[in-house]
Amino acid sequence: MNHPTNGRNDVPNRIKRLFFALNIPPPSSKAVEGIYGRILVELLPKKKYTDEVIGMVNPLVEATIGLWEATSQKLLPTPTKFHYVFTIRELARVFGGMARVAQGDKKVINSCMNLKEVKDPRLFMIGLWRHECQRTFVDKLLSDADKKTFQDILDKVTREKFKELYHFEESEVLTEFQFADFMREDVVNEDGELIEEAPFVYEACPSNEFIKNITMQKLEVYNEKNPAKKMSLVIFDDALAHLLRLCRTINAPAGSAMLVGVGGSGKTSLTRLSASICRHFFFQIALTKSYGLTSLFDDVKLLYEQAGPKGGSVCFLMTDAEVK
Repeated sequence: MNHPTNGRNDVPNRIKRLFFALNIPPPSSKAVEGIYGRILVELLPKKKYTDEVIGMVNPLVEATIGLWEATSQKLLPTPTKFHYVFTIRELARVFGGMARVAQGDKKVINSCMNLKEVKDPRLFMIGLWRHECQRTFVDKLLSDADKKTFQDILDKVTREKFKELYHFEESEVLTEFQFADFMREDVVNEDGELIEEAPFVYEACPSNEFIKNITMQKLEVYNEKNPAKKMSLVIFDDALAHLLRLCRTINAPAGSAMLVGVGGSGKTSLTRLSASICRHFFFQIALTKSYGLTSLFDDVKLLYEQAGPKGGSVCFLMTDAEVK
């Protein structure tokens, strides 16, 4: 339970007297640096990565903590923005996203995979760090003004921590990369039969057009497999960005998301496509006026019967229109 502030009311003393109250202050910056610094050291072993990449451990940890503290102080929770609570979990999410790259193919970092214009692995790491920070913090924000505020904080921290330290140009450190894990191709034989499915490798997209063409191919595959639910989608830049966010979330361990937007804006369609790309079983409940707890249990049972024995992952969707 957080302390009463910013729209949160205190719990009455008559209730608190029935419980044992324990106040746990947040860890110090030095303790956090020790925790996540050690994690990055294990993720970037000397056997796989160069000294330049390994030497970025401390600057990355310091930059992340500085960004987290500045964001927590600037973007405070209010009654209308009650979820603007940035805890130490945000640090775990940032480093968890970086771990998906570091634990994968070592060429993704050492050779700046897919980014011909980036010649230094340190610039790739900075771009990866900025991307994971944006996905962790920006995707929680409600307004363009708040997103602009965070972007200014991110740019300021990036310049302070990396520009002078590594003598890079400002245009080099203020990078905007996109990452996806479905760019590898399936292995097929001469007859076009599938031999091996492509692995999910979280790596940088060479360009918008490149990942957009792959997305269109995935859409064609979905329409072939689901002729009754064929989707004619226009993958413009914003839709592509949302799709990449969905795929990143769906393929993350215990990944979940709440999509907020105007009805008919494509949330369901993009979720269907994302589930198909990530090879997840898609399940959508159908709410009625008589829908209750028993109906929910029946749906969960049906979901397990269809997807559980196969050992596959599930994409479970409930739209806001249905909740009403």
